[in-house]
Amino acid sequence: MEVIIRPDADAVAATAMDFVGRLYARKADPVVGLATGKTPLKLYALMRASGLDFSRTRFFNLDELVGLGAADPKSFRRFLRDNLLDGLGAPDGNIRLLDGSLQDLEAEAEAYEAALKAAGGIDLQVLGLGRNGHIGFNEPGSSLGSRTRPKTLDRDTLADYGEGTPRFSITMGIGTILEARSLLMLATGEAKAEAVRRIAEGPLTSETPGSALQLHPRARLIVDEAAAARLARGDYWRWVWQNKWRVGQ
Repeated sequence: MEVIIRPDADAVAATAMDFVGRLYARKADPVVGLATGKTPLKLYALMRASGLDFSRTRFFNLDELVGLGAADPKSFRRFLRDNLLDGLGAPDGNIRLLDGSLQDLEAEAEAYEAALKAAGGIDLQVLGLGRNGHIGFNEPGSSLGSRTRPKTLDRDTLADYGEGTPRFSITMGIGTILEARSLLMLATGEAKAEAVRRIAEGPLTSETPGSALQLHPRARLIVDEAAAARLARGDYWRWVWQNKWRVGQ
């Protein structure tokens, strides 16, 4: 895992956007996985304003809450439409979002895995990080080899999302996430500092699901200074980033 420490949330988004731009420079029709939450909003605004051609991109999302229709304000599908997808010009046929309103969630999970396979797999998966170390809705204790499936939310996660949040979700599994060719996790703010420390410098364990990124050859964790506050090797990660492009010079 590559840890990239930037000064603030704006710089985190700009650095993430640079990696998105690099993807489009080499591939006009990538498959992109999207995360929901406050952290990627600045990245999504930059994507909308970038002028890149997203018309051939196929989009998938990471997770969804159970029992919500696509127009519900708490729906992740609604979030992604409002904050990114409706401003990109991607045709509806290229967008496959998890549907938590269906009765048979196991069938939806199987269909989603099949759709990912048919698309050739994800080229770039955007990820957020829960305070308890979860990725997607893979809560502590989730199998590191898990696939897309229904999942019960942890009490801490429910508290973070607020009153009225459904207790159940449908989410890509950790094993599914790790199959993406590159991973881009964003974390900002002091509240994420302990989770960042655990996934970057702690042991690989299902109790910290995000630590599974340590297994991935092209996982990048981009954090601001506040989220990096508890990293024991923060100075090293800053040094690596400052000198990254000097290799061979």
